[in-house]
Amino acid sequence: MSLSRRHLMQSGGLSAMLLTAAGACSRPDQAASNDLAELDAVETAARIKSGDVSAADVVGAAIERAERINKQINAIATPTFDDARESAAAETGAMAGVPTFIKDLYDVTGVPSGFGSRAFPGYVGGEQLPFVTGFLNLGVVSLGKSTTPEFGLTATTESIATGKTRNPWSLDHSTGGSSGGAAALVASGVVPIAHATDGGGSIRIPASCCGTVGLKVSRGRTPRGEPSEMPLSLSTHGVESRTMRDTAAVSAAMARPSAESGLPPLDLVTAPLKDRLRIAVVMDGPGTGFSANPAVKEATQSVAALCAELGHDVEETVFPVDEGFSTDFSLYWAAMADQIMTSWEQATGMPRNAIAFEPFTLGLAEVFQANQAGFQDALARLFAIENVMAEFHQDYDVILSPVVRTPPPEIGYMDGALDYETLIGRLTDYVQYTPLYNVSGAPAISLPLSMSPDGLPIGAMFGAAKGREDLLIGLGFEMEEARPWAGRRPAVFG
Repeated sequence: MSLSRRHLMQSGGLSAMLLTAAGACSRPDQAASNDLAELDAVETAARIKSGDVSAADVVGAAIERAERINKQINAIATPTFDDARESAAAETGAMAGVPTFIKDLYDVTGVPSGFGSRAFPGYVGGEQLPFVTGFLNLGVVSLGKSTTPEFGLTATTESIATGKTRNPWSLDHSTGGSSGGAAALVASGVVPIAHATDGGGSIRIPASCCGTVGLKVSRGRTPRGEPSEMPLSLSTHGVESRTMRDTAAVSAAMARPSAESGLPPLDLVTAPLKDRLRIAVVMDGPGTGFSANPAVKEATQSVAALCAELGHDVEETVFPVDEGFSTDFSLYWAAMADQIMTSWEQATGMPRNAIAFEPFTLGLAEVFQANQAGFQDALARLFAIENVMAEFHQDYDVILSPVVRTPPPEIGYMDGALDYETLIGRLTDYVQYTPLYNVSGAPAISLPLSMSPDGLPIGAMFGAAKGREDLLIGLGFEMEEARPWAGRRPAVFG
């Protein structure tokens, strides 16, 4: 689907929708603030539209922050500051002039793309994906590409190619991955929103680590991603944000029509949910029996108690999948790594090697090569998960669980330079909860509702039935109102 500005402005105009959101959900701290870093995207767009501030000034201030803050967090893979200054005043659309970044797994025409890897030196982006084009057509101004681990295959942003991206809350800790650069740039106030994608938790994990809002939408909700030979589509596009209304606005703006997506329509949500929900609380990872560490467990129980206080029907249970899920997903993940390197070999005529690729990527591909006889059976079981989860949601509207098993790990714990066996053990221990929603195609959101005893963010994940982003967004507004996070700022901000 081609997403033109005209398409995005039809049916009453998205600008009107966003201005409605700004009015309905305006926060006094933003209205009084003269610091552009404090403004979310909806407020920024409204101020530019009203003439209170110019797009050029907003973008210029964001570039100044980027140049200063990135020296500490290393979250920018490729800056495009000169292009941003040139285009700022000319942009039109509902979010005209709002600064952002595009994740470096995806092409922006004419801009270098590295994919977090050493395998593509000198590559310049060609044709953009429909989501990237549609997102830019909202009028946002890209300041460049945000960092990501190699091909987005792991849960921290510490690639050999681009170095270690550091958490604004504590520079000694991970931002998560694979949208770690995006989350760090948003959390630190460089930009209010940043493009992100999620193929196994890659929006939600960085959101939990960096204290941002991260929604993974339903499969098919947004314009299709890159062409792939893989049979099961895991990845969806979205943003990292600091407010529910930014997440709501972008999600509604980028939602495909129901006739194309096959999903219920996703209208703009601007207020807390009124309905009371049946909420399942799950502490253990799907089929693993492994529970969260004490700090994360306590944080999740606290959010469950808050939901009960707000009148929701809360019940503790377990995910409806067995211990084979993690093994099947890991094999599918390994097949993705093998496909990436096979495509590279065909394009370059060179064999895969340790100069071009990280040990983890090579190790994943070797696992697939050794176990591919079982791939079709694993794939069949993964395809069945969508119906399993749909049946589970007959009893529960929403599932509350941790996002990951621990608070943000220290830099180096999942470093891209580690040997495969060490990294895969640490990664599978850390990432227990998020992949289930990528396999089922259902939506899930990480909300920044808690902090660890040593001052690191801990997200709470809510998941809903496929097509029910409206429940998660409405519940997110309710959580944001009941336990506000707007006043929390990391050590590195603005």
